[in-house]
Amino acid sequence: MTPVLYLSHGAPPLADDPTWTKELNDWSSALQRPEAVLMVSAHWEEAPTTLGATTTVPLTYDFWGFPERYYQVTYPAPGAPELAADVRKLLGGHVSQDEARGLDHGAYVPLKEMFPDADVPVLQMSMPTLDPRELHEIGRKLAPLRDQGVLIIGSGFMTHNLSCVNFAAGPDYAPPSWSAEFDDWAHRALAAGDVDSLLDFQTKAPAAGIAHPRTEHFAPLFVALGAAADEKARTSVEGFWYGLSKRSVQFS
Repeated sequence: MTPVLYLSHGAPPLADDPTWTKELNDWSSALQRPEAVLMVSAHWEEAPTTLGATTTVPLTYDFWGFPERYYQVTYPAPGAPELAADVRKLLGGHVSQDEARGLDHGAYVPLKEMFPDADVPVLQMSMPTLDPRELHEIGRKLAPLRDQGVLIIGSGFMTHNLSCVNFAAGPDYAPPSWSAEFDDWAHRALAAGDVDSLLDFQTKAPAAGIAHPRTEHFAPLFVALGAAADEKARTSVEGFWYGLSKRSVQFS
């Protein structure tokens, strides 16, 4: 059965970090090549659930103020129309389609490091809510895709509070206590398979309100947890980047 991933995706300058890019590449090299990727990114919230482009898949440069070279990045992945049809069937109800919606940086930035040949079909799906239990249920409904070789990826950031990041200190400075404490709690909860605590992280986790003042970067984890049938996770990438936890995990 194809694994399920939750990864910390990084900003566009992730491509300039030789350690992190190698970690992502080594991780994907250890995976069996998927038939397709279903990507749920922190950067696409839209209700009802909406599927992105399925033919020509453009990129959405959803960031501002970066050097021009980051807006010249390409990732010509094939579309996945058959996967889109399967997702609609599994989710039932009303699922929208937006053929103009390309892969945002939460999708293509890590995929470019993990599958650099851009030869794996990719479909991006919106999060229709940030409610942990509703997202968990969406993931549960999508779980049969794993039997078809689909790699389901939740792309967020294990801790994410840009207002508290000291960018002047560089990417390798020691993490602040709120980031380290939340990361340690999440690591232990994931390793123990403590899904109830993870779903209730806003009251159970230390420094949750600082680590995630808005929860969209933790939310893709709940889709992954549901698709993984609440399996325990093992860490594939760890450490910190500008004080933010880049912990990324694999289920089975």
